[in-house]
Amino acid sequence: MDLKLTPVSMPTSIRPSTGIKPGGASSATGVGGGFSGELKNALSSVSAAQNESSRLQREVQMENPKVSLEETMVAIQKAQIGFQATLHVRNRMVQAYTDIMNMQV
Repeated sequence: MDLKLTPVSMPTSIRPSTGIKPGGASSATGVGGGFSGELKNALSSVSAAQNESSRLQREVQMENPKVSLEETMVAIQKAQIGFQATLHVRNRMVQAYTDIMNMQV
């Protein structure tokens, strides 16, 4: 039994960006298309999530009434999950590189 998710059935929070043209080039400006461009976008979004969680932590520590503890904890969890996913991708890429380098020609 094959389970296939189409972009319509995915939640908008994890839906892939629609900036990809039929030719394979990304419509994002400033970042090249393809795998490296998507990797840079993912790393920058993880970095932004970590910066946001750090900012919210500081605001809670300074007892800012506009920032709730719940909001801060959710931001911390999002940053942690993004960082763990980034580590898994990095480990897979290193393993693939190692496998390729160990192939006999």
